[in-house]
Amino acid sequence: MSQLLQSSLSLSCSFSTAHHILSRRLKLVEELWESVLRAECGQELLDVLQKMRSISKPDGQATDAPESTVPQLIAKLDFNDAIQASRAFALYFQIINIVEQHYEQLGHQLSRLDVDRETPNSPNGSSNGHTNQESPSDTSPPGTKQLEQSFSQAEEKQKAGTFDWLFPYLKQQNMPPRKIQQLLDDLDVRLVFTAHPTEIVRHTIRKKQRRISHILQRLDRAEEGLLGLGTTTKWEAEAATAELMEEIRLWWRTDELHQMKPTVLDEVDYSLHYFQEVLFDVIPELSLRLKQALKHSFPNLKPPKNNFCYFGSWVGGDRDGNPFVTSQVTWETACYQRGLVLDKYINSIQQLSSLLSLSIHWSSVGADLLTSLEKDRVRMPKIYERLAIRYRQEPYRLKLAYIQQRLENTRNRNQLLANPEARRTITQVDEENIYYGGEEFLTELRLIQNNLGSTNLSCRDLDGLICQAEIYGFNLTQLDFRQESSRHSEAISEIAAYLQILPKPYEELTESEKIAWLNRELTSRRPLIPTEVDFGDRTEEAIETFRILKQLQQEFGLEICHTYIISMTNDVSDVLEVMLLAKEAGLYDPATGNGTVKIVPLFETVEDLQRAPAIMETLLLLPFYRAALAGGYDRLQKQEIGETIEETKDPHLLTPFNLQEVMLGYSDSNKDSGFLSSNWEIHKAQKSLQAIAKKYGVNLRIFHGRGGSVGRGGGPAYAAILAQPAGTIEGRIKITEQGEVIASKYSLPDLAIYNLETITTAVIQASLLGSGFDSIDPWNKIMEDLSAQSRQAYRSLIYEHPDFLDFFYSVTPIEEIGQLQIASRPSRRQSTVRDLSSLRAIPWVFSWTQSRFLLPAWYGVGTALHEFVDREPTKNLELLRYFYHKWQFFRMVISKVEMTLAKVDLQIASHYIDELSPSEDLERFERVFEKIAQEYHLTKDMVLTIEGHKNLLDSDPDLQRSVQLRNGTIVPLGFLQVSLIKRLRQHNQSRPIYRAITREELLRGAMLTINGIAAGMRNTG
Repeated sequence: MSQLLQSSLSLSCSFSTAHHILSRRLKLVEELWESVLRAECGQELLDVLQKMRSISKPDGQATDAPESTVPQLIAKLDFNDAIQASRAFALYFQIINIVEQHYEQLGHQLSRLDVDRETPNSPNGSSNGHTNQESPSDTSPPGTKQLEQSFSQAEEKQKAGTFDWLFPYLKQQNMPPRKIQQLLDDLDVRLVFTAHPTEIVRHTIRKKQRRISHILQRLDRAEEGLLGLGTTTKWEAEAATAELMEEIRLWWRTDELHQMKPTVLDEVDYSLHYFQEVLFDVIPELSLRLKQALKHSFPNLKPPKNNFCYFGSWVGGDRDGNPFVTSQVTWETACYQRGLVLDKYINSIQQLSSLLSLSIHWSSVGADLLTSLEKDRVRMPKIYERLAIRYRQEPYRLKLAYIQQRLENTRNRNQLLANPEARRTITQVDEENIYYGGEEFLTELRLIQNNLGSTNLSCRDLDGLICQAEIYGFNLTQLDFRQESSRHSEAISEIAAYLQILPKPYEELTESEKIAWLNRELTSRRPLIPTEVDFGDRTEEAIETFRILKQLQQEFGLEICHTYIISMTNDVSDVLEVMLLAKEAGLYDPATGNGTVKIVPLFETVEDLQRAPAIMETLLLLPFYRAALAGGYDRLQKQEIGETIEETKDPHLLTPFNLQEVMLGYSDSNKDSGFLSSNWEIHKAQKSLQAIAKKYGVNLRIFHGRGGSVGRGGGPAYAAILAQPAGTIEGRIKITEQGEVIASKYSLPDLAIYNLETITTAVIQASLLGSGFDSIDPWNKIMEDLSAQSRQAYRSLIYEHPDFLDFFYSVTPIEEIGQLQIASRPSRRQSTVRDLSSLRAIPWVFSWTQSRFLLPAWYGVGTALHEFVDREPTKNLELLRYFYHKWQFFRMVISKVEMTLAKVDLQIASHYIDELSPSEDLERFERVFEKIAQEYHLTKDMVLTIEGHKNLLDSDPDLQRSVQLRNGTIVPLGFLQVSLIKRLRQHNQSRPIYRAITREELLRGAMLTINGIAAGMRNTG
């Protein structure tokens, strides 16, 4: 952080707070938004917009009787004005999102400055846990103390979950340093970016958002300078404000919607954008923060390796339901990733060359560096001839020139590899002078680092580059493969049928018969799949997937991809089928029992979650499966007799030996069973799986398939990790990041670092300080009962009510969402089937969010809680309150439900029903709505009663303010959406009233409202 910015931020802390600045900025951008609309659309439309916004209550909800005003107002708008209004509200949400993100980042910066001023051995700088009191000589302006105290709770909450808070806290808790060291040695945090279709904002718009954030940063510095820094003048603040106005006006004239359906490679570009713009450059800061905080509290402990936190990706590897992820696409994705990271390294080497200008006359050089330079001279004589005279006295620069040339050669070769037509010319590149992997590159960087160190010198930029190379290697992220289980079964069935080696078709075998046959094939050295036979397209694709995985490992190293995820895992045979296909591609050797791919079963539905422990135990009883986990029969034998085995913990090699990864799906279990039941079943599954792993001496890593919305496992990651069962993390966790959640967490540097820091802190905290509440049998029995009651209530509506399916398709924008150009993957597993089972969880949640029901994230919870309390009102209510205050899991569930309920607006939801229901269905749909409304009010009452609050989100004023701020503008946008969808559907039914407007125009209008509401709700699916 620059000295100017640090001084500015310190001044901000004295004269105001990030909250105060936020309110000023929100006012400013709203004024600029109004100015742009006035200039672009005229005062008349702006007056209409303001009138539409005025109908909301103070909490942002629609008034009880909005029908008397807004629908008539919207009905009077011509189509173009309705489109302009939709765009205006969408723009408003996008702008305030940026402002909130920017000042959330500022809040984190202020919090760190406060921590830096505190004593190192206390979490909060004083024995009572509060910030230091003002001294008698304090010269702060009047009111400063009161302002700081008014936000003390928010600031303390912000500090919790950081390294500067964690290690002093562990010391206060008398945590044995030995236990901390053991955990740090094993620390393994993996964040996996996925291509799920939840990113509704265009790449172009994301760039505009980042520019606006930079302008806000300049405006902050200019204004704080006016307050007393004395380094700037008023014109700088005015210039930044004018630039902000100009940027918003340019944005207004930019199309918000995707121009066409993105390809898979477009999605690759979208996801890697965050690495290119933010993550690559900031990741060394994460390691540095941990080292510094650890040193203050535990100076004798060793920090973890730099790559304790690193990244994976499904983008380009996830085949589940996406026919556009082909072998060629996956190959190009790997090349794209390598090209990006090589460009980053080349730029860094160029910068280092300008820094490391040390002369051999004034700084000694080790013999190892001189030997290395001599080898480079022989291998790359042209570089020597060109630079020997210039750098004859500057050995570090000469060494960096050789490194840069090898990086450029590697990049050139990679560009040829990416193009199938150009691969045959690969020999044109000097392959002798390339890097075949990140370890070679790291070796040369460490050579320079060690030589500097031997002369008592260090280089922060070099240290940062080494950290980046240790984390990103030459592949940037690890590519995970994923495919749905039935695709493998189909392929095995067709292969077996062609060979005629089974007494009956494979699909007709019982599960035990399948396991027995697969067992024989997996222990046989004989190939199964003929090389010259043409199978059906789906079978050929399944076979080719494993072949390309093998080719990727050969070209890019084992670190590029060694995880294969099986979605919808139902049985043991689902795992063994994948293992057999891997064997046929040379990824598993039956002779040694070793393989280069780790199979990860994904348990998604409630029934699958319940079967998961039995499935995993059956697998671990199979000798060849245990050998594959252990790293081969030899290692398994040594392990069983207790011999010491050298372990590898380098995440750029294979997953550590003897570690089983299991993925748990929040999305489909929630869609299948409801929020409370889904979370409880996942909670139970983790405990059972951990017990099985411990029984067989296997380490377990849980892969949490969390979506963006609460209905798909979303919510604050820090609280979610702390709510995991004790003993199930043990320093290891893997989590998906996707859609708009990626943008909200990783679009700004300090936000990205803060998110990574809180996740890592939570993993350490949960591993070392997990409570025993998860093991209290009476509590578990109560939760089992609540889960069953909740599931019954949920399924009685979703799956058993005869009118529900028609209700869902009529009163939510599900059909229109399916036409959004936001993802390469289809929204259905079977595009022709109109039912809930084939509908993916993302559009399911997206639709309920748009129409303000948000039903998947809370329905059934109220009934379960009420029925439990109703049995013994006083005793059971007090018990639930005790759960809420003491049990992290229960608190997390209630808090997530509360957050969702705050975004529900039944007045708007009822308007969707009134306007979008066919007249002949209105009466039966109103009965469905009445059932939903009753459950909403019951759930809200129970949540508030348990928490002891008067209003939703009273315990989180920041979130409460943010939700209320958005709700008020989402209300008119919801009415606009209903109007445009109604016109679109009438047009589709060939009703003549709207024939003057084309279907494409109406669809575009509806999509603009979907875009706007998604921005306002801050989550889609």
